[in-house]
Parts: sequence; structure tokens; C-alpha cells
Amino acid sequence: MAIDTSLTTSAPQAPGPRLAARDRLVLFVLCAAQFMVALDFSVLNVALPVLGTDLGMSQSALQWAVTAFALPSGGFLLLFGRIGDLYGRRLLFLSGLALFGAASVLATFAWDPASFLAGRALQGLGAAAIVPTGMSLLTTTFPEGPARDRALGISGTLLSLGFTVGMVAGGVLTDVLGWRSTMGLLALFALVVLPLAPGLLPESRTPERPRLDVPGAVTVTGGLLSLIYALSTAADHGFGRTDVVVTLVAGVLLLTAFAVVETRSEAPLVSLPMLRRRTVAWGNLGGLVTFSMMSTVVFALTLYLQEVLRLSAFETGLVFGVQGVLSVVAGAYAPRVIGRFGARRTLAGSLAGQGALTAALLALGEGGGSVWLATAAVSLASMCHLGAIISYGLTVTSGVPDDEQGLATGLVTSTQQVGLTVGIPLLGVLATTSGELLSGVRTVVALDAAIVLGAAVLVAVGLRGRRGASGTVEAEAVGAR
Repeated sequence: MAIDTSLTTSAPQAPGPRLAARDRLVLFVLCAAQFMVALDFSVLNVALPVLGTDLGMSQSALQWAVTAFALPSGGFLLLFGRIGDLYGRRLLFLSGLALFGAASVLATFAWDPASFLAGRALQGLGAAAIVPTGMSLLTTTFPEGPARDRALGISGTLLSLGFTVGMVAGGVLTDVLGWRSTMGLLALFALVVLPLAPGLLPESRTPERPRLDVPGAVTVTGGLLSLIYALSTAADHGFGRTDVVVTLVAGVLLLTAFAVVETRSEAPLVSLPMLRRRTVAWGNLGGLVTFSMMSTVVFALTLYLQEVLRLSAFETGLVFGVQGVLSVVAGAYAPRVIGRFGARRTLAGSLAGQGALTAALLALGEGGGSVWLATAAVSLASMCHLGAIISYGLTVTSGVPDDEQGLATGLVTSTQQVGLTVGIPLLGVLATTSGELLSGVRTVVALDAAIVLGAAVLVAVGLRGRRGASGTVEAEAVGAR
């Protein structure tokens, strides 16, 4: 079936009407689940040393507390997004939510490293079901236009805020209640959301039931698992280890095989015509860059604030708390900006702003005044980051038929996961391996800013459409005509 490959950006829109009460409840359930998953990315980080001592995990084994979650959560996203399309998004969303909650209970009461890592892996598997189906339910529940813009704005804000809140809450909870409380918090979230979801969320699936693309599922899942393992392990042990090299090569080969398989499949897991859409290709590039580079800046600044400026964990948390507050503000106003300028221009402009404000961090020094520069620059950069998150999600999913929303949102969420995974291994490690720490942080900041600014230019050019007689702008798929 041919896919409509155009996206029209119309005149500026006024803010839409307020959401109905039931729509607000639906949005609450979906956003709470996304927030819970985002929280899981960071809430445990500060607790790792205490956790290792309590469970008897060696320093080298602690990376698996993060990797055990990242592997299934990133590796199974595309597969679960397609399964939700075919067999029911609500069913898979609820199943993932139940699994995530049960896994969080297991991780909370873990009695040894094996039980804890099993809980983390099952959390990741539940997250892989929650994230793409939750996004699909959001985009199919709220029609394209102001309502969807507002819903995605709230969702994007909470996604970014969850990561920041996790960093602050993890330290507070660990100091006051112990590391197990970080996992208990996630179980509590699932316990609150799960009873509300069945009565509020509509079932959603494609009208036809094509066969599942098994070869595509095997190659893409294996490729993503291999790639995420290689990058996560390299973050702690470098790229010289044999297992890192082998899994990195395997990941590239499997993803290449996946691309070949999809050209020959009658019911492909990923529609190649969709990947040739300008909005999908360039939108996902913008998303990949904004997620990976912002996570790298946060990592580098965490080291800088504590190791160079000698701030405490609590004081560092306050810096990122300001970032979180301004992210909420950005999320509230981003839909209005998108309505005024369009998602395409907002994405390019937000990337440019994030890159420029990241470059301002090159002025960081050893003096106490640098904490104010760090706070202002990272907070304002996060506002631009929020604009990029929301506008790239809208860019990728706009104009996609409902029966393919799972494919589109699967790509969106895979981009988020891969972006959060690859940034620190690729650039963040330079902060600790470039000699003196302040010099290493500046190196990371310079490369980070250059990548984001370069992506802003590529996205602006790649999404530039043809202006028709009516004054609308069409962003056509590459090769579609």
C-alpha cells in the first residue's frame, strides 16, 4: 500500500481547546508510565556503590545494573512496537506495565546479585513494551493538530524531567532510606498506574493481521542487543576488550542484514518507504543527536561539579533541579512555538540553541563563579532540548496512518533509547581519559556542541520543503517521487 509522503506546515495555529476530563486522565496514565521508565534510567546511578556493597557486587560488575536494563529495553523496542500494532497496543502496554511493576518488586527485595540483575532485565523488557505502545496509544488517541501537540509536549516534558528527577531523587532516597527505596519507588508508580489503565485506554491495532516478520525481528533485535551491549560495556572498560569488539561488529552486521531482509519481506518490521520519508529520516537524526548529546553534557557536568568545584551530591542535585524546573516551563510553551513556526523549524532551531548554549560551557573554570555559568547554560540548553524532543516526535509521526503509528513511534522510542545509550560511551568517556578532568570536560563540551550544531544545519536543509502556490510547505520523502 502506498504511503502518503507529504507533510504540510500550515499557517500559525492558535492554541487548541482544553482537553476533556477523560482525555486528561488518559494522558495522565500514559505520561505517568513514560515518566516511570525515564526515572528508571537515572534513579539508581547514585546508589550503585551502596548497592554493590550490600549485595556483594564487585566494582566491575556494577555496570550490569545499568546494562541489564538497557539491553532488553533498547533491543526489543521495534519488535514490541510491531507486535502492539498487530495484536493490540493496550494489551501489550498493560502486560508491560504489570511486568515492570513485578520486576521492580523483585529488584527491591533482591537477595543476591543474580536476583537483582534478573529484576533489572525484566524491568527493561517491560519498558520495551510500555514505551512504543504508550506512544502509539497517545498518537492514535489524540488527533493530529493542537491536541496531539499539547499531549506530546506534556509527554516530552515528563520524559526529560523523569531523567532529571531520578538523578536528584536517587541520592536523597539512598541517603535517607537506602538503595532499595529507588526500586520501590518504581514499583509504587506501577501500582498507581496499572489499576487506572484498563478502564481508560482504548484498544488499538491494525485492521489486518499480516504475518510477523520473524527474520527481521531476529536480526534487528540481535543487532540492537549487540550494539547496546558493546557501547554500554565500552563506557566502563574501553573499546579494546574482545567482547566489545566482537559485539560491536556483530551489531553492525546484524543491522545490515536487517536492512537487506526488510527489502525482501512481504510484511516488513520497518517500512523502508517510511524510512525514506524526509520527516522520519531527518526527524530521527535530530532526536538521536539531542538525546545523546544532552545526556553526555549532564554526565560531564556531574563530574565537573563534584570533582572540580567540589560540590556535594545534594548541591549538584540542586543544579540539575533548576534544569528540571526550566524543562517543565519549556514543555508548557513548546506546543505554542511549534504552532507558530511548525515542528520542522522548531526542531532545527532548538538544536541550534542547544548547541550554542553547550558551547558556552567552554568558559568553565575552577572558580566558584563557574557554578552559575554551568547552571544557566545547562538549564537553558535543556529548554532547547525539550523543544527538540517534542518537535522531533511530531515531525516523525505527523502524516503517518494510524495502522503504522507503532512503526513510527517504535523508531522514535528506539532513537530515544539508543541516544541515551550511545552518548556517554562515545564522548563522555573522554572526560575521564583525556588527562586533567577540566581539560577533558572542555573536550567533551567542544565535540558535543559541534555535533549538535552540525545536526541543526543538516536537519534544516534535509527538511526544507518545496513552497507551493498556496504558501504551504511540503516535506516530501526522499525518492518518493
